[in-house]
Amino acid sequence: MRVGTPTVDQLQILATVVECGSFAAAGRRLNRATSAIAYGIDNLEEQLGVAVFDRSGTKKPELTDAGRALFAHARSVLQGVEKMRAKAASLREGEEAEVSLVTDVMLPTARLVDALQGFQVAYATVQLRLHVEALGAVTQLVADGIARLGINCAMHPLPDDMERQLIGHVRLIPVGSPAHPLARARRHSPSDLREHIQLVLSDRSPLTRGQDFGVFSKKTWRLADLGVKHALLLAAVGWGLMPEFVVRGDLEAGRLVELDIPGSSDALYPLQAIWRVQTPPGPATQWLIDRLASQV
Repeated sequence: MRVGTPTVDQLQILATVVECGSFAAAGRRLNRATSAIAYGIDNLEEQLGVAVFDRSGTKKPELTDAGRALFAHARSVLQGVEKMRAKAASLREGEEAEVSLVTDVMLPTARLVDALQGFQVAYATVQLRLHVEALGAVTQLVADGIARLGINCAMHPLPDDMERQLIGHVRLIPVGSPAHPLARARRHSPSDLREHIQLVLSDRSPLTRGQDFGVFSKKTWRLADLGVKHALLLAAVGWGLMPEFVVRGDLEAGRLVELDIPGSSDALYPLQAIWRVQTPPGPATQWLIDRLASQV
């Protein structure tokens, strides 16, 4: 049997039926008669030569084993079509009048300054709106449409409607004040760390709430501000992981010391650029992504 080629419309009907749970609900969402939805599925099944839905009895349509496998491919095709449409719209619009950027506090300041200085020269007429956030708050601002481009941690999960591009990483260093008890020992076991307050950067958004990255102690203070965390470390209130570019001067001056913690020598914070599929980078936004990527 020769397998036909499904249309984008048929794949859209399939996805809508799965999302809505019935032919009637899918018809309401697509503003079509239920019979038209059923006809579209019948044609899809005929072209593919397999039953996509089990419609026996009066229960709601359930995907067959073959249907589940094909649905995964259908979603991938529909996402590709959506990306193509969004890119075409972006090309029609041309250069953006404004670029809204939200960056993670972990992005090195020197990298951000370099990118923005170059941006000012390359796109002098484009307005820039800059936000600085931590952890999942970056993704949240992009998801809400407040920022078109985000720079955040590549370990964080992204919604299905977002794309990413890796742009390097930041080394994280466990540090404490010379006056802190942990600074007096050469090497620290996990049991040593659990007994001292660890200062941990927390999330202002619900996206990564409850997820811990690099937490070793059972005693933690949660802080939403990297500057406050830095000040508390200098005051010997606790210990914590800090981006190297923030504490390099303190380490050289002896205001902070690097703690010898097993497995911490390769602690990296991977960075990525993120954007919504529906609003792909225009020329100015893409320039920023390329500049940040070229710094690696």
